[in-house]
Amino acid sequence: MKKHLVKVVLSCTVIVGGLTASSCSKSSSSSKNTSRATGWKINAKEGGFQYNTDFKEQETAPGLVFVEGGTFTKGKVQDDVMHDWNNTPTSQHVQSFYMDETEVTNVMYLEYLDYLKSVYPPENPKYTNIYVGALPDTLVWRNRLGFNETMTNNYLRHPAYAEYPVVGVNWIQATQFAEWRTDRVNEVMLEREGYLSEDAKYQAATGEVQGTFSTEAYLNRPESVYNGQIDSLQGKKKKDSVSTFAKRSSGIIMPEYRLPTETEWEYAAQAQVGQREYNNYRGRKKYPWEGDYTRNGQRVGRGDQLANFKQAKGDYGGIAGWSDDGADITAEVMSYKPNDLGLYDMAGNVAEWVADVYRPIVDDEVSDFNYYRGNIYMKTAIGEDGKVNILRDSIVYDTLPNGKVVAVNLPGEIKMVPVDEEETYLRTNFSSSDNRGYRDGDPGSSRFYDRFSDGDEEDSKKKMYNSPKHSVERDSLGNLIKGYDSSNNRTTLINDEVRVYKGGSWRDRAYWLDPAQRRYLPQYMATDYIGFRCAMSRVGSKSKTKNKTVRGKKAK
Repeated sequence: MKKHLVKVVLSCTVIVGGLTASSCSKSSSSSKNTSRATGWKINAKEGGFQYNTDFKEQETAPGLVFVEGGTFTKGKVQDDVMHDWNNTPTSQHVQSFYMDETEVTNVMYLEYLDYLKSVYPPENPKYTNIYVGALPDTLVWRNRLGFNETMTNNYLRHPAYAEYPVVGVNWIQATQFAEWRTDRVNEVMLEREGYLSEDAKYQAATGEVQGTFSTEAYLNRPESVYNGQIDSLQGKKKKDSVSTFAKRSSGIIMPEYRLPTETEWEYAAQAQVGQREYNNYRGRKKYPWEGDYTRNGQRVGRGDQLANFKQAKGDYGGIAGWSDDGADITAEVMSYKPNDLGLYDMAGNVAEWVADVYRPIVDDEVSDFNYYRGNIYMKTAIGEDGKVNILRDSIVYDTLPNGKVVAVNLPGEIKMVPVDEEETYLRTNFSSSDNRGYRDGDPGSSRFYDRFSDGDEEDSKKKMYNSPKHSVERDSLGNLIKGYDSSNNRTTLINDEVRVYKGGSWRDRAYWLDPAQRRYLPQYMATDYIGFRCAMSRVGSKSKTKNKTVRGKKAK
């Protein structure tokens, strides 16, 4: 039986001349449900403060692998044969997080599409662009001088490619998939803990109940979820009036799925946990595996390629019958050994989107803790009634520069607005909502600042990142009006809508398999060689403490 620590307090009573000066008694507090601040009960049936005092550590959500954080050298310290110098080495520390074991596969993405099609039927004109906007671009497989129609017609949906990484997905679609996945996983968690009935998620998916579940809407205005019909979908917890709805303090709601930051992705790909050699620590680990070669040097499987990549011009998989890597295009996930963290295909197969906005130079005073460029701080919109504003039928769409229409929000989600002076006044850590261009164009942000600036900071930004500005609009009849920027005065393709992608792919030579390599593409574009995987932040302790000794004490 587990013993609780007992705090004993002695107080003495002294009787002097009939007066009580003090009392002598013994009191104890052995319950974790008694507040050490006030002595009040926590989680009392009578009401009061409710909190999950049984919480141990964050649960590993579906599909994820735990990555313990630490320090590493981000960037490339070896010869830069491309002379880009866009990955100058810096020392970084990464907090612990979780990452998908594999890339998101076709069957995973099809589940997402099926859900959207069921909840937001595309035959309804109001919802058409929700489903259409999420569809991968299968035409990325076409080549003017190559026959690839088989992949165009089959790669996404045919069962033969079910466990292959999804491609043709742009950065925006990848982030929206992650948001959808967050809500579906939290539905399962709430169902398991009795806050939702067992069939709640299926009733929404099949249309028996109008509306759907949004994690943020549930946390802020739970009565609005499932289009206000949540009362009929609550589980066994409804019997306890104190615990009708879960809160963040319940410890049940998972943090959001998201794209990993570039720093997280590179740290996870290097997987230094297996070998803590000096060269690895200094950033000289060339691939996600040990060694300087792409072939297996161990006795079992000696000579086999360790990733799916382009061997040479015209050589995507080797000689028939004695294949070098077992694939000509993408390969089924888990076809190759994982790295020391248990992550598959962190080199080869498909390159992967990460969250960061691309910049060619990272300034010398870069944050060395969880570095990330791309922060846009938002807050919940409050209505005239003082409550969080829930969007019902007012779906907001965005027309991308390539003409594709995507939904910015889905019905039932919370309306978000940029932070304003109420949040930024007299702050020292941030002063605006959009921080994608922070320190961008300052003298410290570029080695070539003097070439672009006449001393005016705003002028320097315009010249340094003078990228094309394509525009697309729709007329009153819904026809696209395309505004292609054909100016000859543009000096770069880089702007705040250009995102980083990492890792080599089946189309790339071995040079790009190095985790430190970085490339970029506009966030609205898709290819046949870029996929993605999701990540999730870890809350609480840096490491999993179960059955470990922590700072000289045995973990509970």
